[in-house]
Amino acid sequence: MFGNYLIGLREGLEASLVVCILIAYLVKTGRRDALRPIWTGIAVAILLALGFGCALEFGSQEMTFEAQEALGGSLSIVAVGLVTWMVFWMRRTARHLKSELHGKLDAALAMGTGALVATAFLAVGREGLETALFVWASVHAASDGTPRPLIGVALGLATAVLLGWLFYRGALRINLARFFTWTGGMLVVVAAGVIAYGVHDLQEADWIPGLRNLAFDISGAIPPDSWYGTLLKGVFNFQPDPTVVQITVWALYLVPTLAIFLAPVGFASGKGKVKVPDEQGSRGSQPSKTS
Repeated sequence: MFGNYLIGLREGLEASLVVCILIAYLVKTGRRDALRPIWTGIAVAILLALGFGCALEFGSQEMTFEAQEALGGSLSIVAVGLVTWMVFWMRRTARHLKSELHGKLDAALAMGTGALVATAFLAVGREGLETALFVWASVHAASDGTPRPLIGVALGLATAVLLGWLFYRGALRINLARFFTWTGGMLVVVAAGVIAYGVHDLQEADWIPGLRNLAFDISGAIPPDSWYGTLLKGVFNFQPDPTVVQITVWALYLVPTLAIFLAPVGFASGKGKVKVPDEQGSRGSQPSKTS
């Protein structure tokens, strides 16, 4: 349940911050007349994300078992890919998110109502579709026959909305770069469990061999229906009897991805951006031609 709560919190807060930044900018610049198109774009984006999630859930129920497993496994891998790209992107752009959105909003204001709707839709819609896909994959991976995974997601989204509102009201000051770094790192751990579960689905669909070749089986020590087995599955998508292929894929994804993401320099921290002050300084140190 905690893993699904984290997904709802992390993904929902991104969308909430985007909405808060857009709304606050329009209010502070005296453009309240543009609020309705913004809310229209946000509403359409939310409806699209909900529709996408419903299509995944109810559409898959009409398939055969093998087709369901193939679809679930494939979408789990796609969801992990999208979320991995998203956490790295947010890590690099969290400090500049506000100025980037302000620039897009200024351009949309100059173009008219349609551009405002499109700006809000695109800003929130991307987050919504990614969230719907990853939540669907994670809920299925952590499903234990109870509504707890969905409750965890709902609580995470509710917390994100509350934090977004407090952020808008000025009652909350958070270091966005640090927040997205730590939650992104935890989300990478959750994503590793999702990709391992997706591989297991593909093995059950006979797309990947090795379903009977188990790496280990500790079901006796950690029963899946025990409280601690349920806790491990809910947080890390832990499986007491994984296959060799699952463990291999899990390790090949988690170790390098987490190492790069938490690295103090390099791609995860936007190393290329530190060159701007150096270039400006070198220009300032050049002798004047008029002297």
